[in-house]
This record gives sequence, structure tokens and C-alpha cells, in this order.
Amino acid sequence: MARSQAAIELFPAPDHDHQSCADSILAEAERICAARRVRLTPKRRQVLEIIAKSHAAAGAYEILEEMAGPKGRPAPVIVYRALEFLMTHGLVHRLASLNAFIACANPQPEHGAQFLICRGCRTVTEFSNPAMGTAIRAGAREAGFSVEASMVEISGLCAACAQAQNE
Repeated sequence: MARSQAAIELFPAPDHDHQSCADSILAEAERICAARRVRLTPKRRQVLEIIAKSHAAAGAYEILEEMAGPKGRPAPVIVYRALEFLMTHGLVHRLASLNAFIACANPQPEHGAQFLICRGCRTVTEFSNPAMGTAIRAGAREAGFSVEASMVEISGLCAACAQAQNE
């Protein structure tokens, strides 16, 4: 089965060169931080770079291991403070179902996000479906609830993993 254009855009091919994605995420983070007059310190940038280097979510302890150098791992508080900063500025999202973090594909203020999480290859892709956001707000409004943030996590199989499973 051929991958649809939408699947190609949401889920990169297995041989995808992710460096251009990571470079774009880091450049946008630097632009956002400069515009907001906040510092993307070397440690914050390093944490974001570790998260951005893959389309898979990264846990805090995975990040700590990647940051380890000749003097050992940094203190966990360094990673958690960096993650807090990056989340505050919309540069990363925390995926509750995985207890892990993914770089934001669209770091704009107040955007609803939906995440497709492949349980096969662990690739996570962020997309924003305005109809889904409208439905969530409408349902909440009917319940007398005021939505401040919306994040939907959907797990399943990407097209490549589903095809591999059916072969």
C-alpha cells in the first residue's frame, strides 16, 4: 500500500534525514527567545537539541544520559528546569501518556495540538486539526467548561509500521 501525501507529511520516511528538522526547530527557538527577550542558555539549547534530534519522544532521564560528559551526568534539576522553560515558551510539549517530551512543530501561542504516537517505531507527530479543536471547545462549552489548553494524544500505528505488521 502506498503512503498517502498526508501520511508522508505527518510521518517521515524511515530513512528521513532529521537534521534539517532539528536545525529548523533550533532556529525557531532562538528567534522566539530573542523576540521575547528570554535566554536560550547553552543548557536549555542542549536539552532542546536532544529532544529535537528525533521524531520520538524523549524522557527526562534519556535526556540526562545524552547530556553526560567526562564529568558524568548533570543534576536532574538542570534538565527539569530547562524542560520547564521550554514548555513555558511553547518549544516542547510533555506527552503524559509517555511521560516524555517532544519538540513543538508549531511554537505559536495558544494552539491546540493533537499527537499521533506510533506504538511500533515510537515516532510522534504533532498536527493541528481545527475541526477537532472546535469540537473540543464546543463540547466543553456545553458542559460549562472554559478550555485553557487542549492536547490530545492518540496512539496506534503509523503507515509504515502497520504495513510491516501486515506483511
